[in-house]
Amino acid sequence: MGQVETLEEFYKRKFDWIPEQIRNGIGHFNVFKLDPYVGKAAEPVPYKKRDFYKVMLVVGSGTVHYADQVVQVQKMALSFSNPQIPYKWEHTDQIREGFFCIFNKNFFHQYADLNQYAVFQPGGQHIFELTDKQAKTVSEVFQRMFTEIASEYLHKYDVLRGLVLELIHFALKMQPSAAIEKQPINAAQRISTLFMELLERQFPIDENHQSVDLRSASDFARQLNVHVNHLNRAVKATTDKTTTQLIAERILQEAKILLKHSQWNVSDIAFALGFTELTHFNNFFKKHMQTSPLKFRNNR
Repeated sequence: MGQVETLEEFYKRKFDWIPEQIRNGIGHFNVFKLDPYVGKAAEPVPYKKRDFYKVMLVVGSGTVHYADQVVQVQKMALSFSNPQIPYKWEHTDQIREGFFCIFNKNFFHQYADLNQYAVFQPGGQHIFELTDKQAKTVSEVFQRMFTEIASEYLHKYDVLRGLVLELIHFALKMQPSAAIEKQPINAAQRISTLFMELLERQFPIDENHQSVDLRSASDFARQLNVHVNHLNRAVKATTDKTTTQLIAERILQEAKILLKHSQWNVSDIAFALGFTELTHFNNFFKKHMQTSPLKFRNNR
């Protein structure tokens, strides 16, 4: 499996140009047509899911696994993705066309708290089936995004923020009448799978993703909108390991990679893996490896 490019690498390779909002570190926004990224000849998506919010218009049918839901899209839909909530589209070969925009939290810094909107919350509705008329309205908003991002208007990113908010509020106004078809699922298996995917999304640790945010079973349960006891039972039933054990194993694996293959000092590695004190990291590592992090690094 090839490594996912950073946005800077993608733009430099494909366009020999890096957008100004990336260069200036003020957050990132971009908008794409969906058709090159679905189907049998799909191109790799030029960003990491774990770093970006995403709003997408899909024309076509498909199955969406989102948090603890499985949603069947019949004809066309508007979807919202939070980088901390796992989701996956199946049957993308049945998607004919569409659009999507991506943006990170910094893009809305001092403008809006994205997580206050139900479409980005763990327990909220994220997929909205559309009528032909509604899809036309949403499509026109995306077309305005393309026009705006290509313009030389000094404040175009303010306009683009407004267009994203327009889509958010369009969906929120639909919520009382929106209906989604949930498929029956094995709840324990689904929750366990979502937990493992969310755990894995925090890695690898690198310069662009420098810290682990979810460290405890309670952290994961809160993100997945389930009770921590329910999560623990589901994980134990499907993996025969505890939630805490799986978290520790993955953190230990990343610790060994960073100690062997990075130039970071042990304190930086401890902090990146969520340890508030170096001694806590040392004790954790010794417990599992019977040696200290420094001795493990030097024993090449």
